[in-house]
This record gives sequence, C-alpha cells and structure tokens, in this order.
Amino acid sequence: MLAAGLYHGIMLVSFGGPRVPDDVMPFLRNVTRGRAIPSERLELVAEHYYHFGGASPINAQNDALAAALGAELAARGHRLPIWVGNRNWSPYLTDAVQQAHQSGCQRILAVLTSGYASYSSCRQYRDDLDAALVQTGLTGELKVDKVRQFFNHPGFVTPFADGLVAALGRLSSHDPTLTSADVEVIFTGHSLPIGAAMSSGFGAWREATGGAYLAQHRQVAEQVVQAVNLLQRAAGGPEVTHWQLAWQSRSGPAAQPWLEPDVNDAIAGLPGLGRKAVVTVPISFISDHMEVIWDLDIEAAATAAGLGLGYARAATPGTHPKFVTALADMIEERQSGRGDRAHIGRYGAWPDSCPPDCCPAPVRPHHQGARP
Repeated sequence: MLAAGLYHGIMLVSFGGPRVPDDVMPFLRNVTRGRAIPSERLELVAEHYYHFGGASPINAQNDALAAALGAELAARGHRLPIWVGNRNWSPYLTDAVQQAHQSGCQRILAVLTSGYASYSSCRQYRDDLDAALVQTGLTGELKVDKVRQFFNHPGFVTPFADGLVAALGRLSSHDPTLTSADVEVIFTGHSLPIGAAMSSGFGAWREATGGAYLAQHRQVAEQVVQAVNLLQRAAGGPEVTHWQLAWQSRSGPAAQPWLEPDVNDAIAGLPGLGRKAVVTVPISFISDHMEVIWDLDIEAAATAAGLGLGYARAATPGTHPKFVTALADMIEERQSGRGDRAHIGRYGAWPDSCPPDCCPAPVRPHHQGARP
C-alpha cells in the first residue's frame, strides 16, 4: 500500500563512491568523464581510497542516514520507503527511480546530501534526476520533487556547533594553557571555480550577495560561531574569537581561478598571527566522507603538525538527531503542506522549487565542480 500524502517515497541523492578496490578507477573515470583528466592524476587520487581499503565511507554513511531518517519518519506516522541514488556509482539514480516505480510510486521526494546552492551541489543533481527519468522511460509516470536547500536550517547548523565545542574541548584537554586568543577556527567549504560561485543562486538574491554559495557558507560560519559562544559562555569554556573561511578539495587546472584561500595555505599563515592551535570545521559536508578525511584529517592535520600547531577537526552532522529531525521536518513540509519552514540568519528559507535561472550550468557542461 502506498503511503498517504503527496509523496509515496523518499530518495536520498548523493555523489556515490567505490565499495571495493576494483571499483576505484572505474568510479574515478565516471566522476571525471569528459574532463580530460590525465590518468596520472586519477591514480594519485585512487591512492586516497586504497589507503582506506579501496572503499569510500560515504556508502555506509548514506545507509546510516537513510535508516535514521526512515526511523524518524516512521515515529511520526510516515511509513515511507527510502532509496539511495548516486550520481557516480551504484546504486545509480536510474536504479533508484526504477525501484521506486516498481514499488508502485507515482511521486517521490528527493533529499540531496548537500545543503548549499550551486550548479554542482544542487542544479546538476536536479538535471541528473531528469536524465534518469528519461533514460528509464519513466518521464510522465514518476514525478520527482526535491526538498529545499537546508544550509540555514537550525538542524544543520546545530550539529556543527556541537562538533566545534567538542573539538575545542579536545584541544583544551591536550593543552590546558590554550586561551581563546591562541586558537583559530577555520570553516572549510568545497572550493568552486569563482565563476560558478558567482553565478550560484537566482535573480536579485544572487546579485545582492555576489553569489549564493559563498554568502551561504559565510552565514553558516557566523551562525555556528554565535551558537558556540553562547554554549561556551554558559559552560565557562573558551569562546571563538578568531575564525575565517577557507576552501578545500580544488580539482581544476591551475590557470582557472577558484575560491581561495586553500585550507592548508590558511593554516600556514597562523603562526604569523600568533596562533598555537587550529580547529577545522567542514561546513560544506554532511558526513565524514573521503574528502573530509583526506583533506582535513590527513593533509590539513599534517600541515598543522609541521608548524607545531595543535589540531582538531569538528565532526559533520552525520546522523546527529537534530539533523535527522531537520530532514524529517522538511519532508513533512512537502508531504502535508504544514510546517514552519525553519531557518536562521538573515536569509529566508530557500524555495521548494528553484526558478529556471537558479545556478546555471557553467560554460563547460561536463564540469563536476567536485574532486573525486
């Protein structure tokens, strides 16, 4: 029996990742198809996966999130099946839409594993879903809508605040002499070509902010700092007095300008500012997948250690109860037409349906905007 309400099922839409060592190179070729990336570069990136047994943690993380979300929805009386569909590896989006159709669904709601507005973090996934319907011959038989971008939902921001408090606590435990003035907090976002960042968003909103992607990351960082300082003030812990926004996971040619500074360059400048320790907070990402682990837990940590800086990294939301609750709330907004469309900060809740001019495709239509 189909679930009551507008939607009959949920699809968790993600990037995908290899599951066994033999998957790694085919996966990387999927990610970079049409981009003329040299084999040598792919082999270097492949070593990141081989270092962890040839499997991406994103698969288990998505499965855990789907299970937690399903349990939360069931507790609210919504017994909605949940499928995971990926852009670059199995289960592919085509697999997920076929499964939904075979289950009798006529309308499903997609939840993207990215909370920000840009071509590669939102529009491209919407285009991929349309393409999956065409490829499976289900256009007109299965309708797929999308939950709004959730960068400013309090259930997305709160887990980062909790993670930052915990990371500051680990630094203090290791070195009790550290003060607020000694610690730099670096919020990291997934870097994009500057042109793609500036074209993100839509209409007057895009023009007023110089691009939604950068403005949204800045706001999340600001909201996390405010939340952490309230918590630290109440607990008598060190507050965040020095912070900045930096970028990670760049994949484009050197001649193409991308968002800067790189997180490692930002860390390299900290001794000159008198800092003794650094905390990275990966606000672009919902889970501790390969880019978070490699770029921050290995590369950024090594940069900090080489400079004699203390280092900690804040956790991503993962299956944090507040994040799972937020996703369920946004699904209910669409399923029943009720809900307060929760949001914080100076920007309103993102629209349910993006306008046609939102986050246009870059000049190179095959650009993925993300490093494998």
